[in-house]
Amino acid sequence: MDQQLAYFDEYRGRLVDIAGEAETARIIEGALFLVCAGTDDVANTYFTTPFRSAEYDIPGYVDLLVGHAEEFLRELVVSSRGARRIGFVGMPPVGCVPSQRTLGGGLATRACEPKRNEAALLYNARAQEMIAAFNNNNNADADADVLVVFLDIYRILDHLMERGEEYGFSETTRGCCGTGTIEVTGLCDSRFVSVCDDVSQHVFFDSYHPTERAYRIIVNDIFQNYGHVLFS
Repeated sequence: MDQQLAYFDEYRGRLVDIAGEAETARIIEGALFLVCAGTDDVANTYFTTPFRSAEYDIPGYVDLLVGHAEEFLRELVVSSRGARRIGFVGMPPVGCVPSQRTLGGGLATRACEPKRNEAALLYNARAQEMIAAFNNNNNADADADVLVVFLDIYRILDHLMERGEEYGFSETTRGCCGTGTIEVTGLCDSRFVSVCDDVSQHVFFDSYHPTERAYRIIVNDIFQNYGHVLFS
């Protein structure tokens, strides 16, 4: 996450070179920032490897993640960076994405894995508490005018997986590439594995990431529910 801030600092410096400091500040103050953090930490670091789970229970690990997220937000709104409108994306139902069904839900049944979902819900609750306190503390400074908005994607993605047919999806538990049960990112290279004939019928492209059509539904849901707050 420090690298993300470094990339932003590099971008800001280039913008200053092009537009000047005052115009750069205006552009950034009017921009919408999106922060998405924690899902890979829960799915891959905590439940797939033994290192963090040996050191933390789920509530302790969630607190660790939320604490790091808060530090990141504080770094993002400092005057030298100037973010003012931030959408903080919550966790999806991690235990129901195809790879986590395979790894945690049993090879035969591939059911949703409840502990992963419980961790996601706990993270979302703690993140909302952190964001409320963050906004209150920043609003105490009249010059800050910072707003962080929690964006819930758990509900809509759960709906897509449980009632996919209502949105025109015929496959909700497997990805489009390969077996659809474990392949992700580079393992979905079409030179080496097959890709489904009609990706629009799948909620997931690989075993972790939604398809373009599913993402459009998720993003539309975000704008419908939070657009009036983010752009007021």
